Amino acid sequence: MKKRLPLGFFISLEGIEGTGKTTQAEILSEFLLSRGYDVVLTNEPGGTVIGNKIREILLWPGHKEMSPLAELLLHNAARAQHLAEKILPALKEGKVVIADRFTDSTIAYQGYGRGIDMSLIISIDKITTGCIRPHLTIVFDLDAEIGLMRNRGINKDDRLELEGVEFYSRVREGYLSIAERDPERVKILDAAMSRELVKEKIQEIVASEIASISNDKKRWHSGI
Repeated sequence: MKKRLPLGFFISLEGIEGTGKTTQAEILSEFLLSRGYDVVLTNEPGGTVIGNKIREILLWPGHKEMSPLAELLLHNAARAQHLAEKILPALKEGKVVIADRFTDSTIAYQGYGRGIDMSLIISIDKITTGCIRPHLTIVFDLDAEIGLMRNRGINKDDRLELEGVEFYSRVREGYLSIAERDPERVKILDAAMSRELVKEKIQEIVASEIASISNDKKRWHSGI
């Protein structure tokens, strides 16, 4: 029988392009499954049929003319569906949800990267999520130039690839600022380490957080 947690456990993995977080999300899912947990592995934008359609619009290289505001609203539309259809039902069933990106991506990319006013981002987030945040967020920190070189090495091709080092440097600074403001939830991980070492560090952090949060119900987000 799968292990269930009283109110579920929500993990998000964040970072600029090329940090390896998508691969590590899969490895983490396998690790938790091996420990007996019921795990839902998902991603943003996407995670649902509707979300994946929005993802196609957001990432298609031909949509160069997309405005920052349209981009912000599309991300939030996908997230609203993701929460309603997948994330919240899984948490209510006591499952562990691992999301490759969540709201912190919007703050970092559309806020710090695109320069959209942060008060507008937070106002829309209140409507979309009710300000729900993961119980644990791991930020894969990496130099912007290195991240872009890694992505080019795997021939990744989407609209975000049109952005340069300056954009991703701003996004990276956004993530570091988020971690500085919320150190209890957000943990920084050096993504320049070897894949094996990154894997070990993540498993260490997650195992510790699940053990501690299971015994401290006051730390669970009131919106879930």
